Amino acid sequence: MPPNIKTTKDIKIPKDPLERVIGQKRAVKIAKLAAKQGRHLLLVGPPGIGKSMLAQALALHIPKPDHQVNVVHNPQNPERPFIEILNEKQLKNENLKKEILRGKIISPKEAPTFVGERMGFRCAQCGSLSSDRMRACPGCGTNKYGQIRRHSKNSPFGDIITEVFDISTIGPEDVIQTTRVGKSGRDEAVIYERIKGGRIRVLEQEVIEKVRKLNKNLRKKVLIPLKRNPFILATGASETELLGDVRHDPYGGHPEIGTQPYKRVVAGAIHEAHEGVLFVDELPHLEYLQNFILTAMQEKKFPIVGKNPGSTGASVVVKNVPCDFIFAGACNINELNKILPPLRSRIAGGGYEVLLDTTMPDTPENRDKMQQFIAQEIYIDGKIPHATSEGIEEIITVAGKRALKIDNTPQALTTRFRDLSGLIRFAGDLAVSEQSEFIEKLHVKKALYQAKPIEVQIKERYGSMWKGAGKDSFLETDEEGAEGSYR
Repeated sequence: MPPNIKTTKDIKIPKDPLERVIGQKRAVKIAKLAAKQGRHLLLVGPPGIGKSMLAQALALHIPKPDHQVNVVHNPQNPERPFIEILNEKQLKNENLKKEILRGKIISPKEAPTFVGERMGFRCAQCGSLSSDRMRACPGCGTNKYGQIRRHSKNSPFGDIITEVFDISTIGPEDVIQTTRVGKSGRDEAVIYERIKGGRIRVLEQEVIEKVRKLNKNLRKKVLIPLKRNPFILATGASETELLGDVRHDPYGGHPEIGTQPYKRVVAGAIHEAHEGVLFVDELPHLEYLQNFILTAMQEKKFPIVGKNPGSTGASVVVKNVPCDFIFAGACNINELNKILPPLRSRIAGGGYEVLLDTTMPDTPENRDKMQQFIAQEIYIDGKIPHATSEGIEEIITVAGKRALKIDNTPQALTTRFRDLSGLIRFAGDLAVSEQSEFIEKLHVKKALYQAKPIEVQIKERYGSMWKGAGKDSFLETDEEGAEGSYR
């Protein structure tokens, strides 16, 4: 160990997630290539060897997503919503356009007198201005709200107010619709809206007309946002979680009292992974759902439909939902034959199959890597102290013994890191219980003795697994307490 390393606190942890993967040089090299070329991966090896970590690191090496996917209302056939795909530039232009059409912001002082009074900014008695949150006028003490005369809520601009601007129409104090003489000398419509911060938004006739046109294109829902996590974990996912769904509406999407179908569409993991990585650990456990992943990989798009036949969502279909992802699957060696052959063929034809290493040579370089692993685990846990150089050496010694015992590989270090992670945490917890500043060699030895697999504990106590299982049975006794048969 380098003399400058006194504890794990002195060990530098790489920023690149792929450099944090220990003992898998070949797999890391292939993962970098897969990220660069957009290839699929099948990672094979025993549990706790780093398959999930590789897949997550892979996702951070691919380009950031640059498209947003929206589901758009179809006025001709609401149960067949459209898909809209916008790149970053289009999205910025659309947001800028919306912002321009938001109108201009003025202070209550700049607003017409009657607007200020009806919104609660101006006292009708003395004319002084104050916060709309103050019921009593600070100038004359009059109840400002008591002076407000209620006006009808019916307005030809109601569609704009409720659908486009998401503002309340609970009363004239919030929204005022009126007319005023325009530049042409004719009466023009104008809307005043009370907004947060004691300000007023003004929408003039020209803006209102533009908003009406824009309104037709605003009935949409963001299905897959531009800013999103490029790593989607679908291990053990149900059909709905994997493929998406359309929520039920008891009113059947009625235009007045129901929820329109486009608002009820939910993306599945295959869609959320668009332009990212879809990771499935224990891939064989998905069983028949592997077929759908295969189809999505081939077509790079997959429809979203309601999964419950008794739901109103079952009649809704959204076609051509994009799902262009890098697939990373993982499994244990003994379950390799349970992966769907066509899916394996698709992975092999458009990517790589990688058998991960269970050991690495016991070299100074790999010992440094092992120190890095210990430091990473302590950092990730966040609840245990750093380890001393003697504690680190003891853990590395255990790694060497396990490489020999489990994989029959001499002069090697194990890469079955999950069990080592448990040992580090156990030793750290012991150090905490003893109020020790660091994880010492003694803590590692104690943890090693106490953190034995349950099978070893049973064998030590009862002599064998079979005898231990027998002790879990209980004797049946008759009413007089006579010994009966085992149940």
